[in-house]
Amino acid sequence: MSLKETLRSKIEDFRPRTQKLIKEFGKIKIDDVTIEQCIGGGRDIPSLVTDVSYLDPYEGVRFRGKTINETFEALPKAENSMYPTVEAFWYFLLTGDIPTDDEVEEVLHDFRARANVPYYVYDIIRALPVGTHPMVMLSSAVLSMQRDSKFCRFYNSGKFNKMDAWSYMYEDASDLVARLPEIAAFIYRFRYKNCDIITSNPELDLGANFAHMMGIEPPYDDVSRMYFIIHSDHESGNVSAHTTHLVASALSDAYFAYSAGLNGLAGPLHGLANQEVLRWIMAFEKKLNGEAPSKENVTKALWETLNAGQVIPGYGHAVLRKTDPRYLAQRDFCLKTPGLREDRLFKLVSMLYETVPAVLTEHGKTRNPWPNVDSQSGVIQAYYGVTEWDFYTVLFGVGRAIGCMANITWDRALGYPIERPKSVTTAMLEKWASEGGRKAS
Repeated sequence: MSLKETLRSKIEDFRPRTQKLIKEFGKIKIDDVTIEQCIGGGRDIPSLVTDVSYLDPYEGVRFRGKTINETFEALPKAENSMYPTVEAFWYFLLTGDIPTDDEVEEVLHDFRARANVPYYVYDIIRALPVGTHPMVMLSSAVLSMQRDSKFCRFYNSGKFNKMDAWSYMYEDASDLVARLPEIAAFIYRFRYKNCDIITSNPELDLGANFAHMMGIEPPYDDVSRMYFIIHSDHESGNVSAHTTHLVASALSDAYFAYSAGLNGLAGPLHGLANQEVLRWIMAFEKKLNGEAPSKENVTKALWETLNAGQVIPGYGHAVLRKTDPRYLAQRDFCLKTPGLREDRLFKLVSMLYETVPAVLTEHGKTRNPWPNVDSQSGVIQAYYGVTEWDFYTVLFGVGRAIGCMANITWDRALGYPIERPKSVTTAMLEKWASEGGRKAS
């Protein structure tokens, strides 16, 4: 069966599970909500459902139940590569199944057929003002493709029904995932390489083709495969994934939804952080006055940073309470890659890994002193010549689309309703606080 037919079978088998939970067990209480959570951004309130990934505080992200290392090990690899193709991973995220080589080849051909970016997308990017941030370019490009949305066309056809909505969302989602690498590479070459655009090579898998269009030699193809996979999904509560889900819950199509998700990803407390971390690392390097990083001089500079009231970016995470496995996956790539493991910035990042947790623990003002994914991402990109910091979030956006698009396809498959949490007032919270809590009705 094709991926779509396999997915159809999975959906039909899955639907009774959610229907039974709602009808027979819908009133079962699964959590309490505190005033701190209500004011503090809804932190840790279990109110979203996704089977695509789960973020455990100590194990890290699991894709369809598998850790990052288990995912890399289980999925079919690209030829002469340490990593799976994005196409194999896309099949896996949608179905939960490990695809065969033939099934991966089917997705490869499908993506090649879908990857033809409409001409007007490039016209819109070119028309934006000089100096426009690359994330504005990417979000605008995604939004512009809404005019060709198959989901929107189906909704307006007069034949719309919720049971079939997933099929048209799948079409938009697949189109978007297939097109984003070419759009992102165009933005890079247009913005930073004097409009010297490199055309797509349809014989390559998505990650390799992205590296080709960026104009960067192997093993940057492996960097792209790894980077897109580990950045793809981090359960549904993060800003980009949640925003995409929220907008799609109003029956907006994939283009409206993911453009909104990208706008959230562009925030410095989310995807923009990898740009900020590399900027900080390069400034921190200057504190060493040309000396090679050691535990002594790095620790001294870290305390100077903290005592000046500044933060150490790239350390800590809203959920994780250990070193981010995505950080470790990228570190492992660096250690296995000749040249990169000797890179001066990588050596500094490694020394920070050895010193920062102890310093932050002694400092005592962080719940998690361990590095997150952003601590390592920029160093790899810079080594391969992608030194334009403000482009890093675009790379994140290409990868995050894989998880977001898989999730909203399943949202429509299971008929999840429009998201509409209930708000309360500060006066109500104050009243409940004085009374010791809200009384059950």
